[in-house]
Amino acid sequence: MRANYHSHTVRCHHAAGTEREYVERAVEGGLSILGFSDHTPYIYDKPGFVSPVRMLPEELTDYVAVLEGLRGEYAGRLEVRIGLEAEYFPRLFSRLLELARGAGVEYLILGQHFLDDDCDGGYTAMPTADRQFLDRYVSQSIEGLQTGCFTYFAHPDVIHFTGGKAEYDRQMRRLCRAAKDCGVPLEINLLGLREGRHYPDLRFWRVAAEEGNPVVLGSDAHRPRDVWDPETERRALEIVDSLGLPLLETVELRRL
Repeated sequence: MRANYHSHTVRCHHAAGTEREYVERAVEGGLSILGFSDHTPYIYDKPGFVSPVRMLPEELTDYVAVLEGLRGEYAGRLEVRIGLEAEYFPRLFSRLLELARGAGVEYLILGQHFLDDDCDGGYTAMPTADRQFLDRYVSQSIEGLQTGCFTYFAHPDVIHFTGGKAEYDRQMRRLCRAAKDCGVPLEINLLGLREGRHYPDLRFWRVAAEEGNPVVLGSDAHRPRDVWDPETERRALEIVDSLGLPLLETVELRRL
């Protein structure tokens, strides 16, 4: 890997290590670009709600400042980019854009962990045979892609559909075609591979290969050692090679 755009920080409450340790690991592994994309803060409709899986809005300024400092310090050795991983929540999205732009965030990656929001549930990684839930996931993700705000789609196969193959294939083909039409690459997620999760889902990647979707590898690093993980990278490349997926070494950031 020359670049990783998917790295987290302790602000999301489920990662470990300092930003400097992530940067040092990237330098050790010979990466040229390290992008941080911690779980985005959201300004919710529900008063007093504090998400246990994302940074707070008031933490965003420090997040950007720390990364800007490391960018200057490591200039010439590593390109540090400042992003966020965000769900597309239609009714809250304009607030997120205003917050991110005001703080100096450079890019977003789409990670559709929830459909409504984390106040109201709709967690997409839970097993489900509900065809309506699958349709909502695909439709909402496509709407997010069509905003033009997302640099790539992280773990698009996070939806854990246990229903019929024909319905899964139909919906995933719809999703892959929309991503390709929008010019948005799809991420093969190394965290899922590293931890033996239900993704990467080969059903999805067979469809993506048939549709010719460009792909990128994302470390989804929650610990410094995950930034450069040669063994998991090798396994991901086996998926790429076996299916003939077009792999991108770097991506062009879609500026906010």
